[in-house]
Formats: sequence, C-alpha cells, structure tokens
Amino acid sequence: MTPTTSPSASPRLVSSPWSTATAGLLTREHHLTVPLDRSGNGDTWPDATPTLTVYAREVARAGTGATPSDPLAHPPLVFLQGGPGCESPRPSADAGLGWLGAVLEHYRVFLLDQRGTGRSTPIDHPGAGGDDAGTARLLTHMRADEIVEDCEDLRRALGIERWSLLGQSFGGFCTVRYLSAHADSLDRVHLTGGLPAVGRSIDEVYALTYEAMRVRSEEHYARHPGDRDRVAALVQAASRGEILDPHGQGVGPQRVRSLGSLLGASGGSDALHHLLERDPASWALRCDLVDSLAFTARNPLYAVIHESCWADGGRTAWAAERVRPAAFDADPTLLTAEHVTPQMIEDDPLLRPWAGVAQALADVEWPRLYDERALGASAAAGVSGAAAVYARDVYVPMETSLATASLIPGLRTWVTSEYEHNGSRASGGAVFRRLVALAGGTVLR
Repeated sequence: MTPTTSPSASPRLVSSPWSTATAGLLTREHHLTVPLDRSGNGDTWPDATPTLTVYAREVARAGTGATPSDPLAHPPLVFLQGGPGCESPRPSADAGLGWLGAVLEHYRVFLLDQRGTGRSTPIDHPGAGGDDAGTARLLTHMRADEIVEDCEDLRRALGIERWSLLGQSFGGFCTVRYLSAHADSLDRVHLTGGLPAVGRSIDEVYALTYEAMRVRSEEHYARHPGDRDRVAALVQAASRGEILDPHGQGVGPQRVRSLGSLLGASGGSDALHHLLERDPASWALRCDLVDSLAFTARNPLYAVIHESCWADGGRTAWAAERVRPAAFDADPTLLTAEHVTPQMIEDDPLLRPWAGVAQALADVEWPRLYDERALGASAAAGVSGAAAVYARDVYVPMETSLATASLIPGLRTWVTSEYEHNGSRASGGAVFRRLVALAGGTVLR
C-alpha cells in the first residue's frame, strides 16, 4: 500500500470502543494518521506531505465474576516489537498469554504495529514509492527515530502524560532512541536483547556476530557431529541448483547457510538437527527449509532495511557482505544468522524485486540515532529501567549492549546465559517479571 497525501500532516486519532472479544481481554484499537517525513531536511514531496496510518491495539485484563472491569486501572506501556519490519504479536486465547500475561499483571499494553507493517500502512511491495529510488526514499523513514515520533504523537493524542516501554530486540533500539529524544515522556523502560551499539560502526557489530555464529556453529557440530557433513552436502547441492522451494525455485547456498538463525533461539539446535535429518529431495525438506530461513518475503522490510537499524550514522554499504570473515568463505558449514547480502535477495524470487531498493538504501548516508549526553541525563528526567542482556546472544552482542547500558544511569542490567535472544517469549514471562523486580529495586542484579 502506498502512503496517502494530505494537505495537513498533523496527527489524527480514531479509536474504537473497548471490546471483550479477544482472548478474554479488554481491547480497543487506535488508528493514528501521522506524517511520513519529520526529518525537517527540506525535502519536497509531490502534491502534499505524505501521511501514514499507525495502528495500535490496546490490551488490558478483564475483571472476573461480578468485579467491574476498569481497563485504565493499570498504567500504560508500549510494546515495541523486534525486527525491523515486523508487526506486533496478536493476543490469542488458544495460544495462551505467555509473556503478555506477565506484562498485563502490571500494565495495560499498547501493541504497536510499527510504521510500514501489519495494520499500519504497510510498505510490502517494492513499487510503493513508484520506482526503486522512490521506495528507498520511503524506507528511509522507517527507522527508530520516526517510530518513536509516532509513539509520541499517539501518547499526546491519548492525553497520556508518561508511559513505560518494553522493547524486544529492535524494539530495544527504539527504546534507546526514545531515551535520547523524549526521556521526559517515559516512566520505566524494559529491554530484552535490545541494546544498540551507540556510536559504534555496523562493521564492529557484524564482526562480533560472525564470531558468535562461528562459535555457535562449532557447538552445534560438537553436539551433532553428523550434521556438518549434512550441511556441507546441502550447501553443495544448493550451489548446483538442486535445492528447491515448494514452488520449484532454487534456494541458493547463502540462503541455506542462514539456517544458522535457528541457533539463536531456545531449542534451535534441536530444530536444526531435525531439519537436517530430512532427505534434501523431499517435499518436507523443501517446505521446512523455507519456513526456517532468516529472511523471507512474508516480512520483506526485515531483509531490506535490516542493516539500517544498526547504522548510528554513516553508510552500511552491505556490511554483512564486506565484513564476512575469511573463515566463512573457506568453510561453507559455518552458518550465518541476521547477515543479509545482495546475493540472498537476488536468490529469493519473491525478494528479488526489492534488489534495487536495497542497493539504494545501502548507499544512504544515515543520520545518527542516539545522543550520549541525552542518555546520560535520562535518569534526571525520572526514568528508570532494566535490561536483560543475553550472554550468548548471536544477534545483539553482549559487549556492545553493556557498553550502551553504561551510558544510561537509571538502567540496571541483568546478564544471563539461561536464555537465548527469544528469552522473553521462551520464558513465558519470567524474564519480564525479573526486569520489573530489577527496575523496582526488589532484586539488585
């Protein structure tokens, strides 16, 4: 869907009544019209300033029995989803509330579909901006800075003085941007695997994540020795064009190696092993392999704007391709994770139309996202919080996470090897409960 134009770019909010139809919860929906471009860099747009709709589902616990329900009884918290380019999760009674149930013990929650995703105005096809350059220009406004301004517009439109945040992965990057730009709008912040590398280059980050994946690959093969030969054979077959998806399209070797993304989640080593047990020519392998890849056309922005989320200034210039260690070129059994390359996009017939857009974004000179002095002053604005830093995180390095945490005086850190990057979800709410206790001083570390 293409952004619309409006003679006025000022935010407009439309909210639904509260409903009890979803998962036994109280929910209501918010649709906010916001300007696409708040950069103030003098850009001009045809006809008028483009606008987007941003969608958020507000969720609260319903009362029990004859107890009246007051959806506003708990303070507000915004959940900022990982990604980038992925919509917020949907509550489901059948799936259980899990981590969301733990959050609802303390807060009412705004599940935000970040701009460009889900029921917000989606940018899900490469022609959204007319041509590659136009779509790339749209996507320069999908980063953490504009997402935070959307949140601020929503907060003001709802008449909320302050609210709290829960940021998972990329959502934590947005949280740190929020602390840089609008700390006085925040109460408490909770981060799970989501501290960006402030003032550090994307090259430094990718060097760390490649090393993490080298170690994780070797650990997997030590646990399942036969899998190294299976991966080698699978990569060789992919190089010959023999690994096909369910539609008969080839899956190239770089995409096959991105199966390493499974190793960044709880139970991922077992999931990878069971996948590799399948006959490479079987339909089961065809279907399961594609479903397990790091980047797919289901969420195209996840691949296309991925590197930009790490750019605290400067050009990304296909960092994952440039920084890839020689060891990964020499040994095709070393697996990758969130390392997107031009070849991976070209090899996927559904992502291939985005190739020109992705190339244009690789050449963008990105502005900085974070302000170290503002982060240092955030505690004086009354903000406190806690961050779960996963010691073995293959996506967000512990080293850079702790360096960034040290810039935020009111943020307490919990370093743990008990969970992987998906610990918030995999723990069923235990991670969030620990962060609440840490932020509130109930526990000290």
